[in-house]
Amino acid sequence: MDLFEDNLPDKNVPPKEELDKSAPLAYRMRPPSLDEFVGQEDIVGPDTILRRAIEEDTLTSLIFWGPPGSGKTTLALIIASLTKSNFLRFSAVTSGTPEIRKVMKEAKEKRSLYNQKTILFIDEIHRFNKLQQDAFLPFLEDGIIILVGATVENPYFEVNKALLSRSKIYQLHPLGHKDIEQIIKRALSDKERGLGRYKVFLEEKAKKHIINFANGDARVALNALEVATLTTKPDKKGERYISLKVAEEAVQKRSLTYDKDGDRHYDTISAFIKSMRGSDPDAALYWLARMIYAGEDPKFIARRMVIQAAEDVGNADPLALVVATAAFQAVEYVGMPEAQIPLAQAAIYISCAPKSNAVYSGINKALSEVKNLEAESVPIHLRDASYWGAKLLGHQKDYKYPHNFPGNFVKQQYLPNNVKENTYYEPTDNGYEAKIKQRMKKWGKDRC
Repeated sequence: MDLFEDNLPDKNVPPKEELDKSAPLAYRMRPPSLDEFVGQEDIVGPDTILRRAIEEDTLTSLIFWGPPGSGKTTLALIIASLTKSNFLRFSAVTSGTPEIRKVMKEAKEKRSLYNQKTILFIDEIHRFNKLQQDAFLPFLEDGIIILVGATVENPYFEVNKALLSRSKIYQLHPLGHKDIEQIIKRALSDKERGLGRYKVFLEEKAKKHIINFANGDARVALNALEVATLTTKPDKKGERYISLKVAEEAVQKRSLTYDKDGDRHYDTISAFIKSMRGSDPDAALYWLARMIYAGEDPKFIARRMVIQAAEDVGNADPLALVVATAAFQAVEYVGMPEAQIPLAQAAIYISCAPKSNAVYSGINKALSEVKNLEAESVPIHLRDASYWGAKLLGHQKDYKYPHNFPGNFVKQQYLPNNVKENTYYEPTDNGYEAKIKQRMKKWGKDRC
């Protein structure tokens, strides 16, 4: 089934009948096998390298990198249940250098006395400092331990290069809505580990609200579902009805009327785009906040801003595209909720930037003519002359190399004859584009 990160036992997974029924639902519903694991198909799906390595007990050192609730510790737990190696858990939060020495001593004894390797799972490995991380290197080199690390931070920034060079990085992503829904359904139907004995009816709107609130974190979804179930009194038939109101109370977050596949989804993103185009940063922030609160995919928002930076700002302020692209990268590297800050920065920048749709209009004009006019041959002086015989065909004859002329510019024809008088890019007088317009006038572009 799915993925959570705390209370990992030191050894193998206990059998179902030994699970503490009073433990949190998220802990009880940990998947005991890869077959029940939900999500991360590209990493542990059928016939993937990592899955085969886990099932065949041939692991090499690796680091799981992903947000909370994506499956890092759960995968370590499954490894613990399948491996014949000595499996030890080590927390970077509660452990220091003395504990490192103690664990390494135990691993060394297992290797020398029983010829048994040790798989060492280090939770939150990024919390170790450089010296502490270096302490593991000799044991990795000697094959005494196989390192399995877990981190919510980018390991390329937080983990020593020496450890990284000896480990395979697996990036886990937030679970999708269908993944969370599958986890919820399994929890509601499982009478042994889940909530099946409570006869729960989960209203569709309530389910969607919990899924949106979870934001890709399975543990958050199950915690909310458990609170909603246990605080709802059964009716005369012994059934517990969880409405949207109950779900809102359980997660302590009001539901917005927002369907990611419906009109409100498109209406909201439309309002966001039009607010930035209209140079209203306050309205842009409001609509951005509506989408973030409702659980919209931040990558979708970032993609729209990248497009808008080119479409509505363009060369009036070329940095707008740089800022929007950086915001998209920040969403990937940082994740939510922190990524809402660079998203807001980009929305404000685009809103306040000078506007021009000349780039957008230019490419559309060019595409229209390519579609509707005959495609004449490339002018012979522009053709490739890098291969043998090309110059015998006249390629590049009379071509003027701009860098051989004053100002690195010389007039010559670059368009085919049937469109040589056409204009596609018409810079405005806004922002940096005004300078582009002046430059083109200097070059003798009469159309400017």
